[in-house]
Amino acid sequence: MTTAFSLQQLAEKIGAEVVGDDSMIITAVATLASAKPGQIAFLANEKYRSQVDSTAASAIIVAPNVTVPGHLAALRVSNPYAGFARIAQLLDNTPNPAQGIDASARIGANVILGDNVHIGPNTVIADNVVLANDVMIGAGCYVGEGVRIGEGSKLWQHVVVYHACVIGNHCLIHSGSVIGADGFGWANEAGKWIKIPQLGRVVIGDRVDIGASTTIDRGALDDTIISNGVIIDNQCQIAHNVFIDEDTAIAGCSVLAGSCRIGKRCLIGGASAINGHISICDDVQISGFSMVIKEITEPGAYASGMPAAPQREWRRNGARYRQLDELFQRVKQLEKQNNNEAGE
Repeated sequence: MTTAFSLQQLAEKIGAEVVGDDSMIITAVATLASAKPGQIAFLANEKYRSQVDSTAASAIIVAPNVTVPGHLAALRVSNPYAGFARIAQLLDNTPNPAQGIDASARIGANVILGDNVHIGPNTVIADNVVLANDVMIGAGCYVGEGVRIGEGSKLWQHVVVYHACVIGNHCLIHSGSVIGADGFGWANEAGKWIKIPQLGRVVIGDRVDIGASTTIDRGALDDTIISNGVIIDNQCQIAHNVFIDEDTAIAGCSVLAGSCRIGKRCLIGGASAINGHISICDDVQISGFSMVIKEITEPGAYASGMPAAPQREWRRNGARYRQLDELFQRVKQLEKQNNNEAGE
């Protein structure tokens, strides 16, 4: 089904100023390079400004200070990328994970279903589950005993939510994710491993987005907490008893070890690793491939990953790194010798 809005309607939705024909009908968003008539593009990065003159889009989203060619209509807004995101939501034609309650779905005892709940084929809803209004559960999901899922939340295909976990309102969980599996809790006795039952839950707040094949472990005793507005990319691992505060973003393949605490509005780059039992304060940006092994108490940008380099250069630097301790000892000895000579 195609969704369409006039340029004026879009402007009202996102609080923008219209330039040109406000009755123009827009049916989709696109990049400047690929756009076609009837679509709206956006300029959020100056390096693409040259594409504005040649785009086939009917309209563009621009900042207030950008000059718009005469043949284009436009929406002027202070943050063009955010404007694009909101318009993309309005024109989104992604199909829903489920439609109605499929006959093959298995629904347990004492399940409470709100209004307009949709459950896909071969999905299992265990006993004592509560699904609020407008929840959608895709095909092949498993929702464990006592789980609560808030209003408007969506699970794509083959998501597993273990028993007693809580998912808030308007969350989106992508395919293959596992919420509430056991944390990695073991005690060692004489070289043999003794499993520690993981008795906590995973509690997810409102408006949380969790990417495909991401795993969030349940707490050992207390809960693993994912706060409101957090976004987590694909293939991330969130260990037991982690706490992630509001509006933090975590890029793909990152690993958060047990009981670490992440503050508000943090940005964690892809393939980063956060050590267990440490805290990171609010408003920290961590570059991709970083390893954080001690707490961060001051907001700002941090990095530890080694960027790619030509192989010969990298091999030379690697060899020099192995010599670092020897070099340090030699410098230390020279400093000692110089101090002794200066004292004579």
